[in-house]
Amino acid sequence: MVTIKNSEEIKIMRQGGKILALILKKVIKAAKPGVSTLELNSIAEEEIKKFKAAPAFKDYRNYPFALCASVNDEVVHSFPSAKKILKSGDIIGLDLGIKYRGYYSDMAVTVGIGKINNQAKKLIKSTKNALIKGLQQVKDGNYLGDISSAIQNYAEKNGFSVVRDLTGHGIGIKLHEDPLIPNFGAGKTGIILRQGMTFAIEPMINQGDYNIKKWLDNFYRGRKFIRPF
Repeated sequence: MVTIKNSEEIKIMRQGGKILALILKKVIKAAKPGVSTLELNSIAEEEIKKFKAAPAFKDYRNYPFALCASVNDEVVHSFPSAKKILKSGDIIGLDLGIKYRGYYSDMAVTVGIGKINNQAKKLIKSTKNALIKGLQQVKDGNYLGDISSAIQNYAEKNGFSVVRDLTGHGIGIKLHEDPLIPNFGAGKTGIILRQGMTFAIEPMINQGDYNIKKWLDNFYRGRKFIRPF
């Protein structure tokens, strides 16, 4: 069931979102050649503590870090590592969430490290613009499918594909709430959007086709961690 937040809840979530944006900016600034993704995780954790918030991902289904740091062909949810050192030409997806005053915020950005090639620049720009296209459909009375369709149409028009195995989601007192928000689909389908709904819209866009290798499923098999997302 999709929950409707009141004005006070929305106010708290806006505050949390602003705090998360400031924290993520610190992590982005530190993402340079020679820096490990584990160092970026440490910065994220330190900044979260400064704002008296809690990391949303850490210990969520036993995930051991605050930050998901996905380099190059890793789409999302990759573990930070001391052995994963950033170099010029890489792109990295930084996915971070916090819990602030009882409500969750979830935010991600992909950035280039040093000098990146033109195709990587186009991928990053197209993903950002696809998000904007999706956000423009978040209106009282529109359909959930209007968001999905706008993202898919823009991405494919620019020569990219959208990941179909992973989605955005509702968010609020839980990190993942209803509804699931796919990045593909038809307009005028799905639930009708209403004022007070709160979403994490997450375009995930690939060069090539939309299929992904779910290496995390294999990683978690036989280990003490539960697959987090």
